[in-house]
Amino acid sequence: MKIAFFDTKPYDQQSFDTLNKVYGFEIDYFESRLKKSSVSVTVGYDAVCVFVRDDINSDVVNKLIENGVKLIALRCAGYNNVDFEAAQDKIKVVRVPAYSPYAVAEFCVGLMMTLNRKLHKAYTRTREANFALEGLTGFDIHEKTIGVIGTGKIAKIFMRILKGFGAKIIAYDIYPDIEASDELGYEYVDLDTLYKCSDIISLHCPLTQDTYHMINHQSIEKMKKGVMLLNTGRGKLIDTSALIDGLKSRKIGSAGLDVYEEEEGYFYEDFSAKVIDDDTLSRLIMFPNVLVTSHQAFLTKEALHNIAETTLESIKQLNEGQKLIHEIAYICDEDGCEVKDIK
Repeated sequence: MKIAFFDTKPYDQQSFDTLNKVYGFEIDYFESRLKKSSVSVTVGYDAVCVFVRDDINSDVVNKLIENGVKLIALRCAGYNNVDFEAAQDKIKVVRVPAYSPYAVAEFCVGLMMTLNRKLHKAYTRTREANFALEGLTGFDIHEKTIGVIGTGKIAKIFMRILKGFGAKIIAYDIYPDIEASDELGYEYVDLDTLYKCSDIISLHCPLTQDTYHMINHQSIEKMKKGVMLLNTGRGKLIDTSALIDGLKSRKIGSAGLDVYEEEEGYFYEDFSAKVIDDDTLSRLIMFPNVLVTSHQAFLTKEALHNIAETTLESIKQLNEGQKLIHEIAYICDEDGCEVKDIK
């Protein structure tokens, strides 16, 4: 099997090369992203391995098929960058559904604690021999109400950690897991109640038509004054202009963002010696009560190992004619069409 690997970073190559000693595939790494202008290099490859920033639109999908590529292997959980209608019944698509829910959940707790106790500010101050405490006051997480939107694997681990703080947890999900709520001691409520009652709100839901910009001017208006907002899910869950207005009005007391709705072109790249043209991103970074990280919540040694192992195992399954355990496709039935995991 010959694999074209796109949007490569050093940590990707290291983790895949280490595990590929077992599988023995031929891998060529490309720093460029897979898109219409670069898809021509895939001639002669059996599979492409792509990430969240690669643009797998209909033109790219059709060209991959024309070039003889049999598999699109997403080394991530999200798949909204793939045109599944174009791929339907013509080329297989697989993903990594769960590389390390602990990595993201633990990072989210880190964002929360850093924002609350101003750890990033204290670090900068003491490096400049400033040991003053003004402006570093936080609050006890104990007995605060934390609202969690989306209660999948990551959210459940996040909530389990929060119970150790003695926090009260409320949650919203279109598919409530009552058994888990009984076990972990959280309560399902409607969104309006969650907005109204939460001291901290954390987003852990997928990006869909229904969740796009779910945090907007109207939802922010329903929140407690001074609420902390955390997003380690998808950037487009939040209307950034509404977030900025909420920060300016003090309705939102602080925000921890590992994702940003216009992150493409910036996140994962070094702009320290360049000008950031995105005025909105520049403004977000300048808020003293906003902490922006560059989509790094997944980045642990364990997660990178699991990503490489799951991806290479999917390619092995294709090569040996086995069922693709982590295949996703555009499925149509009497209820309509949607992208689903093929069980």
